[in-house]
Amino acid sequence: MSVQITFLGGAGTVTGSKFLIQHGNQRLLVDCGLFQGYKQLRLRNWTPPPVAPGQIDAVVLTHAHLDHSGYLPLLVREGFQGKAWCTPGTRDLCAILLPDSGHIQEEDAAFANRHGFSKHHPALPLYTVQDAKACLDRLQAVPPFHAFEPLPGWQARLQPAGHIIGAASLLLEVGGKRLLFSGDLGRSDDLLMLPPEAPPGADAVIIESTYGDREHPQQNLIDELAPVLARVAARGGTAVVPVFAVGRAQALLHAIALLKQQHRLPRGLPVYLDSPMAIHSTEVFVHHPGEHRLDAGQVREMAHAAIMVRTPDESKAIATVHGPKVVLAASGMATGGRVLHHLVQYLGDHRNMVALTGYQTPGTRGAALANGSQTVRIHGQDLPVRAEVVQLQSASAHADARQLMTWLRAMPGTPQRAFVVHGDLEASDALRQRIERELRWHAVVPEHGSSWSV
Repeated sequence: MSVQITFLGGAGTVTGSKFLIQHGNQRLLVDCGLFQGYKQLRLRNWTPPPVAPGQIDAVVLTHAHLDHSGYLPLLVREGFQGKAWCTPGTRDLCAILLPDSGHIQEEDAAFANRHGFSKHHPALPLYTVQDAKACLDRLQAVPPFHAFEPLPGWQARLQPAGHIIGAASLLLEVGGKRLLFSGDLGRSDDLLMLPPEAPPGADAVIIESTYGDREHPQQNLIDELAPVLARVAARGGTAVVPVFAVGRAQALLHAIALLKQQHRLPRGLPVYLDSPMAIHSTEVFVHHPGEHRLDAGQVREMAHAAIMVRTPDESKAIATVHGPKVVLAASGMATGGRVLHHLVQYLGDHRNMVALTGYQTPGTRGAALANGSQTVRIHGQDLPVRAEVVQLQSASAHADARQLMTWLRAMPGTPQRAFVVHGDLEASDALRQRIERELRWHAVVPEHGSSWSV
């Protein structure tokens, strides 16, 4: 009996990772992510999945980022009854990210209703804080490298993938087949995280391709960030830095802490971390010391590298601080969260700066800014972009094309097929071609909704 994999997300796009594995009458979902970016992708979050949630028997999460975990509250609310297996780090971060996601969606819906700019009356959140909290009971943590049985007769093992705390690759054995899911692979030279573990052999590998068509620059984040912040400070401006609350925020904090130690930041330059979720995520580093490069002292310094902004009133008060300053705020692609209010405040002044810190999914405000848009739409208004926009090239937490190929080359034996996922079509197809040319493997970029037998 064959094993079937259906690509319900993360195919032809970076977002919405969901891979349905079926053997006999059992179904397991690898990752349960939200779609982000273009409206036609985000609308998929509201469309009932082709398999009813109640017919899915188990979920395995590779990590906690919302494009891999953010659909879980909805899956549970709509009838999923099984366990969602993950590493302890992913469990701890999901307990922060998922309720925060529900809170942001509730806030955005309420804001739209107050100001009347939604086409829906009333605007509703995709799910609520309570929905998110309710799904946390389904999380079943298992340590890395420990074999577990997500369903009777199915064997699984998670192993560290770098990227963020708890991130893992998954080896799934069912029906005599071995399926290897890379998850999001981190960099071998990451400022914070340890490199990914070498992959095991498998019959099929499902490989991410976020940076499948490019390589990261040799310059490190510290050296790239120093002149950027010095430049905006010299003209008395504010640097708004959209950050991913898990991973990118901590990398920026660590870099800023090192720059302060090296006296490479202007004296007295205020730095704010305006994201309760990022603040809580920074605390997770204390509880997972074996998963990152920092010692206890460096974790403490990272946590004190910025003024921690927790309440909405404290966030609003940042605008009353005159002179140069740096504001780190989520979300990293400016799709929601407190960073939107700072962009409204500072985008219109040429002295200010927006520093983008990683991959920007097409269709997001971050991507529009990166592509030089003269206006950006926030809260129903088109705002002029007069601030300088900088895209930091060294801040990514994803393996680049060369590092992805290095990881694949370390696989023992030749898989029957490589499925290239989690990338824009250009990046995915570039990696597919490179796999076929350099490794001589059969590689495909699966279409959304397509099913394959392994």
